[in-house]
Amino acid sequence: MPVTSLYLEMTARAVIAFLAILIIARVLEKERAGQLTYYEYLAGITTGIIAGGIVIQTRISPWPLLLALFVFSILNYLVRFITLKSRVVRKVLAGEPVLIIQNGKIMEQHMKNVQYNIDDLLMQLRSQGVFNISDVEFAVLEADGRLSVLLKSSKKPVTAEDLQLESQYQGLSSELIIDGVIIYQNLDQNNLDESWLINELKKQGIQTPGEVHLAILDAQGNLYVDKKDDEVVHNTRIQDDPGG
Repeated sequence: MPVTSLYLEMTARAVIAFLAILIIARVLEKERAGQLTYYEYLAGITTGIIAGGIVIQTRISPWPLLLALFVFSILNYLVRFITLKSRVVRKVLAGEPVLIIQNGKIMEQHMKNVQYNIDDLLMQLRSQGVFNISDVEFAVLEADGRLSVLLKSSKKPVTAEDLQLESQYQGLSSELIIDGVIIYQNLDQNNLDESWLINELKKQGIQTPGEVHLAILDAQGNLYVDKKDDEVVHNTRIQDDPGG
């Protein structure tokens, strides 16, 4: 093949791959690139490999590879759609948060279950400015590998201890409803029942749990409820208008 024709072909392939990735990224852009699960990470790598093949596999027509790229991306989109609708599938693919530290004590068995080692724990604690495990009230390993840390109330910046004030216990909030589904385990854990929850929802003008996107009970007994269809009086936009 003449050099000129080769350059033109490579340029055309690069443009095809670029446009394909641009379209796919635009459709799937709601995913947070900095907080990927292991599945999402591998799916992204696979997408890049297929797109790279369009450019460098000059002995193969780009169209079968382009088809494979879009089929893979459609399957990936379907998986994300299903995980959005099904909490069970979401838990299987993304995993669940794991309690790693409670009241300054490391939960070794929990770490063993998720193959999380002490070096990673100490590193993530240090990255958040925590150098003393005994200062930690709760540390939760999120599904994406991040460590969320809640310091004891006496150890927080501008602490009650510094001001010589009596500190109060601050526990974890409990999710009582997720995507319209009542989490009965968390109700039982807080010595509550479904009738109490329904009554609290009715106080906020909500008739059924199915209307609720998220309901959380904090350690002080306050119930936060977010409806699926919120009546927003003023919709604040953070995106720029196209061309504006």
